[in-house]
This record gives sequence, structure tokens and C-alpha cells, in this order.
Amino acid sequence: MENRLKKRLIQATAVAAGVVAPMAFAMDGVPSATQPSVKVDTKDEPIAAGPFQPTWESLQQYKVPDWYRDAKFGIWAHWGPQCQPEDGDWYARNMYIEGSRQYEDHLKRYGPPSKEGFKDIIHQWKAENFNPDELLALYKRAGAQFFVALANHHDNFDLWDSKYQPWNAVHLGPQRNLIADWAKAARAQGLRFGVSVHAAHAWMWYEPAQGADKKGPLAGVPYDGKLTKDDGKGTWWEGLDPQDLYAQNHPLSRGNNTGSLWNWGNGCSQPDQAYCDKFYNRTVDLINQAQPDFLYFDDTALPLWPVSDAGLKIAAHFYNNSIAKHDGKLEAVLTGKILSPDQRKCMVWDIERGQSDKIEPLPWETDTCIGGWHYDRGLYDRNGYKSAATVIRTLADVVSKNGNLLLSIPVRSDGTIDEKERAIVEGIAAWMDVNREAIFSTRPWKICGEGPQLGDAVPIKAQGFNEGKGKGATAADFRYTAKGDDTVYALELAKPAGDIQLKALGTDAHHVDRPVARVEQLGAGEVKWNQAADALSISPKTDGLKPDQTIVYRITLGPAK
Repeated sequence: MENRLKKRLIQATAVAAGVVAPMAFAMDGVPSATQPSVKVDTKDEPIAAGPFQPTWESLQQYKVPDWYRDAKFGIWAHWGPQCQPEDGDWYARNMYIEGSRQYEDHLKRYGPPSKEGFKDIIHQWKAENFNPDELLALYKRAGAQFFVALANHHDNFDLWDSKYQPWNAVHLGPQRNLIADWAKAARAQGLRFGVSVHAAHAWMWYEPAQGADKKGPLAGVPYDGKLTKDDGKGTWWEGLDPQDLYAQNHPLSRGNNTGSLWNWGNGCSQPDQAYCDKFYNRTVDLINQAQPDFLYFDDTALPLWPVSDAGLKIAAHFYNNSIAKHDGKLEAVLTGKILSPDQRKCMVWDIERGQSDKIEPLPWETDTCIGGWHYDRGLYDRNGYKSAATVIRTLADVVSKNGNLLLSIPVRSDGTIDEKERAIVEGIAAWMDVNREAIFSTRPWKICGEGPQLGDAVPIKAQGFNEGKGKGATAADFRYTAKGDDTVYALELAKPAGDIQLKALGTDAHHVDRPVARVEQLGAGEVKWNQAADALSISPKTDGLKPDQTIVYRITLGPAK
């Protein structure tokens, strides 16, 4: 999950790799018409009976549930054994790339990766201070309406009592069912519970673990990515097969451009039947055990698409299982990235670290983080986190455009968050105490907003990554939300210096056919205002406001004249 990932494939590279037959690619990813070569076996984990079948056509029956449309804001714990070194994202891959920062850090702290591989990092991870009840109570105070826990990452380690992956948190590391613990704590707070699944790409992602140093005293000594069960005699991992973790009994992909390989094209080594079957079984087992209402996939379209139909079958099971669980009502939300227009009807479109530039016709989501995806002590040391004010402005922008915000709060190795993160979450909570009505259970208004920032939107790259790339927010930038026909909220993204002018609410704009009856500033009460042809003029109360504070005005419309 970095900004170099998942660049859009072009047809020529996919055809050359043998992934798809020659055909026109959809503008937004791998086309639904592709025929996968690996059909997963469902005998061990059957697809739940119901109206959804494992086809793109059938999945287009999907309708986003009201709970998610009302929720707007979720918090995510992107936490697993790669947080043990507290050295940032993609540690389990980069520690095998000689000369990389994380390779050098690993060498100094743990020793050479030919002797101390990622499996040994897992062995050290204990999560000794993990208290999900305390964290979830904090997140609820901050306004989170749903909570998402990482179930596995590209490191291929399962964080529940996995039936199909021996390398899991119940048997190793913390030796507890972390997903079950998260789920219990979230539901105790009345929050919807979700999981994120990233392991489909371990096959390719872990390939550096097949390598060896090219220089130094251990040049040519293999890393542990090719070890097998027989190699474990007399070690702490005796009886375990490292190939269940690393999945590296296959030829290397051609080239080393991870971004161009992410869609299983451009020379990527192709996952085999056993790998696809195992991923399918693991994910359905997770759904059946945790019963999540939300399932995040870190994949273009669906996992293993277009190599395998595993993702289609998982989606059908997830939706049908939700219908059975909720007495005939579909309550499930599934997200995917780089979706074609038809695929956006099948699931919720996720934009990573970025936002749309307009009101989307279907609900969507942005996922982002206040820091790095896995805990990074360096970001803490240099005060590199997003502020609470930045998070709130992002939330206002996303909600105004029919989206939800999923915000990751990095978790330390021991299962806690640091004091700087806690202060950010408390800052979000303080804003929500006053302004939450402008966010939750709202819908987009006639337009998403006005101001110079909207005119400087930067296009999405690959699955997102336009976050923070345009103009900074000013007091002339507003976002709109609405409740029913009577109430419009104007969210001003910075403290004003004087009266403000909302052009969209002037009578000549023709966005409202009823006069304004009342204007209130949330937290400050009724304010002076005047509706004219060119704008609605408001005189805000600014005492005590911070320069980067988002201010909310509740505008009540009167009866038609």
C-alpha cells in the first residue's frame, strides 16, 4: 500500500504476460469480461446460498446499506507483525532488499536476513499491552461509527484462529485471536465491525525473500524465503513450513517493478491452484468466524482477479451470508480499487489516500492514515502525523461528495497508540462534540461546495494518491451537506477574517427554491445573515477559533413563498 503501487495496466502488457486474451481494457482497471484460468474449489468452504452468484453480472444487484451511508466515518487499526520493528510499511518485503533503509535497519537491530528472517520477527511480536476495549471507547468518542481491523497483510500472517494458515496470531506471536478481540470490543461500543484483507499478493510481494546478499560476508547465502518444513528441525519453528508463510515455491516474476506487477500482469509469476484455493478458504473462514459487516480488499477489482474467480466467489458468499444473518436484509459492505463503472455497481469504490473531485452517483470511500500504514517511529520523532484539523477537512470534503472516510491510527508493536496520536483523536472528538450533526446521516446537497480549492483538484493516480496535492484550504472554501429538504450545512474549512459569502445560497444560483429562514453557527448559536441575489451573507462568531478550524453553519430553509 504505497504510492508506487498498482499502476494501471495497458492491454499490451497483459496480453504479453498471458493473463488475458487480446481485448480492450476498461478505462478503470481489469475488465469484467476476462475469463479467469484458475477456478477455486469451494467444497471445504461452500458459498452461502442466496441471490448472489459469483459473476460480475450477479454482483450488480448490490445496493449499499443505509448504515454505511449514514456512518461516514470509520477508524482502522492497520496493525500486525510488521509493526514489531516500528519501522514503517512493507517491512516484511523491504528487509530483504539489500541496501534499502529497512534492510539496513534490520541488519543493525536483528542481524542479516539470511539468519533472521521475517518469520523470526513474528516470533518476537507479543502485543503485550493490547487493550481493545480502551481503544474502541476512545474511537467511539471521536465519532467513529464503524471500526476495521487488519486481518492479514501482504506478509501473509493471519490475525485470527485460521483453519487454513498455520502462521497465525493464535499459534504464534501474541498467541491470541486478535480479530475476535477487536470484534468483541467494537460491538460492545455499538460499532459496526469490519476486517481488511491484503494477503492475495503475498505470492509476488514476498519474492525478495528468495534472494541473497550480493556483497559482504554473507554474499550468496540465501534468505529464508525458500526454506521448507524439513529445514526447521531443532529451531523454534520446528513443525511449521515457511512456505505456508512466504509462498515462494515458484519462479520469480520477470522484472522488479512492483507497481506494474500488482495487477498480475507484465511478467508477474502466476498464482497456482493451491494458492488460490487457500486464499479463498482462508477468507471465507474469516467471514464465517468474525461475521463482519465490512470487508476491505487491497486489490484491483477483487482479489486474484483476473487470474482466478476466488474474489467473485468470496463476494457472493459475503453478501449471501449477510442476507441470511440479517433476516433477508443485505448489510454487507465490500470495497475494491481501480474499478470500472460496472464494477462500482458491485461494491464500494475505495480511493487510497485521495478523493474524488465531484459528487459521486454511488457511495464511495477514501482510506487514509494519520501517518504510515504500519507504525513508524521515525514519523513520531519528526512530528509527521496529520493534524486533527487536516483529518476534519478531509472528512468534510469526502462526505460532501457522497463518500465515507476510513482513517487508520497506527498501532505500536505492543498494541497501544502513542500520546501524539491520542491527542489527534481527542482533537477529532472535540470537534465532533460540537459539529457531528453536519456529518452523520447526511447526504450530498445540490453541489459539493465552492471556493478556490475545488477549482484546483488534482486527478487520481492509479488507486488514489491525490491527497494533499492541490491548493490548501482557506476561509473561502466551503463544503455542503444536507438533511432532508429543510437543512443545509455549510462547512467552512478555515477561520474567516470577516463576513462570509455563500454564493450557492444566493437566490440567483437557483439551488434553493425556498428562502432561508434561520442561520446558526454550531457551538455559537444564531448569527446575523442576509440572503440576496448574489449570495447568502453570514457574520460568523470567531472568538476562540483556531486558524485551521472547520466551522459549521446550519442553514434552515423556510416555507416556499
